[in-house]
Amino acid sequence: MDVRDAVEEDAESIAALADVPADVVRNLVHDRSVRVAERKQAGNDPNADTDALESELLGFVSFDVHDQTVHVTQVGGTKEACERLLSEPVRFAASEGLDVELLVEQTATDLQTAAQAAGFQEAGDGPVFRGSATIRYYQEP
Repeated sequence: MDVRDAVEEDAESIAALADVPADVVRNLVHDRSVRVAERKQAGNDPNADTDALESELLGFVSFDVHDQTVHVTQVGGTKEACERLLSEPVRFAASEGLDVELLVEQTATDLQTAAQAAGFQEAGDGPVFRGSATIRYYQEP
């Protein structure tokens, strides 16, 4: 699994994972730090002169900073991709001496597991988001 900065061309794939319009994701890519996890696979197009690399987007994470805290604003994808991607805002926060906060819907058990595997500690109830109760996760550098 490779992790890289998201680019505008990733908008459609991220939008499918996040269940939001692609235009919203394009703005997200421009306004926040966004990373994607992908798996590259060799293509075997019989009409191509060389093997092409095709990639499958496995997940994404977006984050920004305010009030001396890195806030994970969105994360989605496979449990393994989410776990790996959550290390991106943590690494950034550690380099800047900041804390990291993540809100997870109470029904998103795979993301809760990924957050705990990435070193986040449960810090109580979070706000209601889109009608769903959330859990606040926190990590200090």
